[in-house]
Amino acid sequence: MNKQERVFAFKISLIMTTRMLGLFMIFPIFSVYASKYTNTTPYLIGLAIGIYGLTQALLQIPFGYLSDKYGRKSMLTIGLIIFFIGSIVVANSTDIIGIVIGRALQGSGAISAVLMAFLADFISENQRSKANAFVGVQIGIAFMLALLLGPIISAKLGISGLFWVIALLSIIALIIVTTMPDIKPKEQYALSIVSIKKVLNIDLLRLDFSIFALHLILTCAFIAMPIVLKENNIIDIKDSWQIYLPIIMLSFIGMLPMVILASKHKKIKPVFLSAITLLIISQVLFYQTELTYTSFLILLTLFFIAFNALEAILPSLIASGASADKRGLAMGLYSTSQFLGVFVGGISGGRIYNIFNLNSVFLFTTFIAIIWWIIILITKQKTPIKQTAKN
Repeated sequence: MNKQERVFAFKISLIMTTRMLGLFMIFPIFSVYASKYTNTTPYLIGLAIGIYGLTQALLQIPFGYLSDKYGRKSMLTIGLIIFFIGSIVVANSTDIIGIVIGRALQGSGAISAVLMAFLADFISENQRSKANAFVGVQIGIAFMLALLLGPIISAKLGISGLFWVIALLSIIALIIVTTMPDIKPKEQYALSIVSIKKVLNIDLLRLDFSIFALHLILTCAFIAMPIVLKENNIIDIKDSWQIYLPIIMLSFIGMLPMVILASKHKKIKPVFLSAITLLIISQVLFYQTELTYTSFLILLTLFFIAFNALEAILPSLIASGASADKRGLAMGLYSTSQFLGVFVGGISGGRIYNIFNLNSVFLFTTFIAIIWWIIILITKQKTPIKQTAKN
């Protein structure tokens, strides 16, 4: 990438990172800290964590389409303002229902598709896979930072203080948006069944299902993780960053060969299958193993090697597989699938924990990962995975 493209990709990644930090910093602590709110139940904990995924899923396509029509920058601004309002609502809530409402508002600022389409607009086609992989890695870094910062900030400022920090992050993202050039809309299309069908082909749908499954498993797992740490006396929740830090470092080292094989050597399908296999192994062992500090560290590292690799690879495949005039719409459907996975993971994990037991959550995520592995295994040569790799 040239200097201008690198700076633009960096700004997109900063906006994505600040926003993802705002969404994910509650993951490592909320299941435990939720007891501070009135009317808390396991189901409502899962709903509070996952509800933003529902509003994100519902609004990604409208935001993506409107960004194709009116420009990316204006929709980014609107989305971040809505996210800021939701953060204020959450920060001032004392009842779990208030948290659910505020998280739903946070999710209504559905700008992920707009950001990825904006990136694809600005970066030359031959550099697009690098730019998307760069942003994908930043998303992984944002989640890793969230695991570190969530426990530290909540220990210092309390859970309400954490949400005030999240509100501040949205202001920082808005400031970054003001420094970016806008791209005028191209030839317009109507948001219709016909236009949607063009980005609902079987190739792109497999990738949409992949991001759905990945984030469903992630959200389910992090309903369970904080409670697993507490119940097994592995580490105090306020000090949990101390175990997440080595996991972050090891998982990024572990994911690099997978990303290189996928992006440089075009070994997309073997990397997909290997990563999903790691997910399955980690979830089965979480279900069956008596957890200690060491076993927890090893299993979660395996999980995040797979998660980070897939999170880095998937956006570039979607961006490359969609036509330029409908890239915002295609990324909207992709992001819809991602956040629908968050929502389904949140309510499913909370419901399973409520009806059965915490350990059953890992049985459910194992089942989802096996279905996903089979779908990728039976993918024939002319698929999004193979076609996009050749593009």
